Order: sequence, then C-alpha cells, then structure tokens
Amino acid sequence: MEQPIFSTRAHVFQIDPNTKKNWVPTSKHAVTVSYFYDSTRNVYRIISLDGSKAIINSTITPNMTFTKTSQKFGQWADSRANTVYGLGFSSEHHLSKFAEKFQEFKEAARLAKEKSQEKMELTSTPSQESAGGDIQSPLTPESINGTDDERATPEVTQNSEPRAEPTQNALPFTHSSTISKHWEAELATLKGNNAKLTAALLESTANVKQWKQQLAAYQEEAERLHKRVTELECVSSQANAVHTHKTELNQTIQELESTLKKKEEEIERLKQEIDNARELQAQRDSLTQKLQEVEIRNKDLEGQLSDLEQRLEKSQNEQEAFRNNLKTLLEILDGKIFELTELRDNLAKLIECS
Repeated sequence: MEQPIFSTRAHVFQIDPNTKKNWVPTSKHAVTVSYFYDSTRNVYRIISLDGSKAIINSTITPNMTFTKTSQKFGQWADSRANTVYGLGFSSEHHLSKFAEKFQEFKEAARLAKEKSQEKMELTSTPSQESAGGDIQSPLTPESINGTDDERATPEVTQNSEPRAEPTQNALPFTHSSTISKHWEAELATLKGNNAKLTAALLESTANVKQWKQQLAAYQEEAERLHKRVTELECVSSQANAVHTHKTELNQTIQELESTLKKKEEEIERLKQEIDNARELQAQRDSLTQKLQEVEIRNKDLEGQLSDLEQRLEKSQNEQEAFRNNLKTLLEILDGKIFELTELRDNLAKLIECS
C-alpha cells in the first residue's frame, strides 16, 4: 500500500508534445503534489490528482534529474511517460524543499534498485545452474503467457520422437536414446519455467488486485481532497479579497510613506535655508555694525583732517609771515652791512691819511 510521505501545492504543467518547447497547464489552479512510497514494489512515485484525474503519475528512477529553471519553477523528464513535467510554486522555499525531497528519494530509489539487482543475481544463480546455464529473461507479458517459440516447444517435444525416414538410414539405438534423454531434460526445464511463469502470473494477478484496492483508496482520497480543495477555494476567494485589500492598503501606505519622505526632505531643506538665512542675517548685522563703526571713525578722521588742514593753513600763513620778516631782516642786514663796509673803507682811508 502506498502512503504519501511529502506533499506540497503547485501549478502543474506538461511540455507541448508537438512543439516540445511550450508549457501546457494541466491544472486550472494549484493542486496537491505528493511523493508516495510503495513498500510492496519498493519504489517512489510523484502523484497529483485534479479531482479524480491523475495529472502526474511519475515513478522516480535513478537517472532522473530535477532542474530549477527559475526561482519558483522546476521540471523533470519522465521517459516512461514520454513527457516533461513542470511545477510552478508560490515561493522559492517550496521549490527548494521539493527539489531536496526529489534528490533524497532519487538516491533512495538508486539504493533500492541496487539491492534489488543484487537480490535478483543471488536468486537467479541457482536457477541458471539447474537450467544448464540458460539466462532467465526479464518478466514481460510475453514471458508470462510464453512466446510463440516457447508455446510451440511442448508440441514439438510431444511429436518429435526419433524415427527413421523411409529415404534415410535408421539411427543407432544408443544415439536415439541420447536424443530422447535430451528432450526429456528440455521438457523438464520447460515445465519448471512454466511453473515459474504460473507463479509470476498469480503474483501479477495479486498485484493487480492490490493496485485496484490502491486505486479505490486513491479515488476516495481524491474525492476527499477535491472537497477539501473546494473548501479551500472558497476560503481562498475570501483570502484573495483580503489580499487585494491588503495590497491596496500597502500601496496607499507606500504612497503616504513616499509623500512623508518628500515632506521630511522639504522640511530639512527649509530648515537648512532658515539656518543659512539666520547666518546671513548675523553676518549682515555684524557688517552693519562694522559699517557704523567705520562711518564714526570716518567722521573722526574727517574732523581730524579738517583740523589738520586749518593748522596747516595757519602754519603756512605763519611761515609766509616769517619768510616776509626774514626778507625784511635780510634787507636791513644788507643795508647795515653796506654801511659797515663804507665805515670800514672810511676808517681805512683815515688810517692811511694819518
């Protein structure tokens, strides 16, 4: 009996069989995709149902590879189904989890296959020895019912008693006995093979019954899941409305936050301009005060300059008067020097005359 060991939700796609390029959705909405383990056959399968329809029924083999083609999409090829399956997940986390499980169960399938091959080799060795070294072929529908040659072999055995033809020489008795023993051994081998095939047929019949029971259980599970999906779709429709309203609110909040951020930037710019204006006002007041001080000092300097001009003019007048006095004194001095010269000359004459 198969049991689900891991389940998730995803949108299911299959590759377009005509183009081999485009994806064709096989489900209208996200469905449950589960890993199943068949303990009877020791195999792992991926199964997904859309209502009562199986849209994925893929047996995991060691040569399969699950590829992530984007952050939320992955795919794998199933050569038995001759298709490529694709799954679209709601988040990258769900995709990574599904890929991890795929790798885990792929490795388990590989180990199970190796153990099964070892077991088949061990069980086939005695049968090969007993059958004279004949290699047993895999179990196929033809091997269950017998191929045309195998079905014809018993008839040949029954009707192939060695006898001499009228136109040929009779065979020796000893050679005829050897041929008879050979055909008896072949008949025993065929009977053994027939018994094995009968047992395999019975086992296949039992497996078919078991598979029918499993299918009935899957159908019941599918109906239950379908009802659950219907309920979830109703809840999902309400959740979609809430999600839409939430999205609108988030957009409004983002717009308000953007407007608030712009206003804050405008306020910061205005504050900076106010600080610059205050600084400029302080510089203006300082310059005005310095200008007033310069004007006062300029007035003082103008007063001092006027006083200096007056003093200079007075000094120039005094110098002019002093110059005039010096000229007068020089003229008087020249007159006195002339008189003294005449007096000297007269005294000199008087001295000479005396």
